[in-house]
Amino acid sequence: MNSAGSRLPRVTAQQLARLAPLDTLSPDRLNELAAVATLERAARGTDPLAAHRSGAQSVFLLQGEMLLVYAKGGTMVIVGGTQDARHALNRRDAPLVRSKAITDVELLVVDSEMLDILATWDGVAAAAAGGQESATAIASAALRGGVFAQLPAAHIDELMNRFARIEVRRGDAVIREGDEGDSYYVVAAGRVQVERTIGGVKVVLAELKPFDAFGEEALVSEAKRNATVVATSDAELLRLDKADFDQLLREPLLRRVRLEQARERVREGAIWLDVRYPSEYQYDKLPGAINVPLSEVRNMFAVLDRSREYVVYCQSGRRSAAAAFLFAQQGFQVWLLDGGLWGAEKRD
Repeated sequence: MNSAGSRLPRVTAQQLARLAPLDTLSPDRLNELAAVATLERAARGTDPLAAHRSGAQSVFLLQGEMLLVYAKGGTMVIVGGTQDARHALNRRDAPLVRSKAITDVELLVVDSEMLDILATWDGVAAAAAGGQESATAIASAALRGGVFAQLPAAHIDELMNRFARIEVRRGDAVIREGDEGDSYYVVAAGRVQVERTIGGVKVVLAELKPFDAFGEEALVSEAKRNATVVATSDAELLRLDKADFDQLLREPLLRRVRLEQARERVREGAIWLDVRYPSEYQYDKLPGAINVPLSEVRNMFAVLDRSREYVVYCQSGRRSAAAAFLFAQQGFQVWLLDGGLWGAEKRD
């Protein structure tokens, strides 16, 4: 519900396909977008676009008639179902002063950045020979606001070229505990299971489904694999080599700050996250810090407030780099204390 009217829960791919530039998206992308787009109704005489002036959301007129008053002068009446109504009402190149519903209207609302991400991935996929399967998985991950949605646009084409698609059979071990980390993986289809040996007993840590990623901890922390990942069904994976991972994923997501910058962030409302063992945390934690050991990071995705910023630290910066990457993959706003506490001490 907003000031313009009531929100309706369902959007169909067929509705999206009639709009521009949504008509250029593939059927898979339209279905993905339909799951997160919304419908709004507004009453006659109201300003349905009052809540959408920023352009963060693109608004399309499905039914009814609206008057648009442009900032640069001029007005226009848009009627749902016509050629003009196929385009977003609140385009950035034509800013509005106000709008008015001449009749009761029905609007389709979609996140502008999400739409741009999907259009970008879809376009790159069409241009990449043999890359459609990989594009489908990555674009879907992007839609969910995770790691790919945060990448610089210039990296998209390179990622499409460098991801390799591999197939594994049920029971195959993709990576083994104790091995050197050499690749990053995204599950495109099927399921895999994360296992670790504790006290001689195999313990299942997690089951990963399509669009989940794994293998990043060893790459970011430059340590050996801390778990084994086994396919629990026939599966299709996307694999990125370490060098490409570092260049295209790791560094763009790790936002490093010095100690004084980090303290300023905390003064402005960010929260310290100490990812060391509890015994280390108790000994010399920073004021107000929350202890989230690296092994527990994934369990905190549903617990921590995503509207807050976090500054992640450990002793050397190694564990905190891995934790910061894991949080960034899930869309958290995180900063990494460069060099950890040891590095901060040396600079001080």
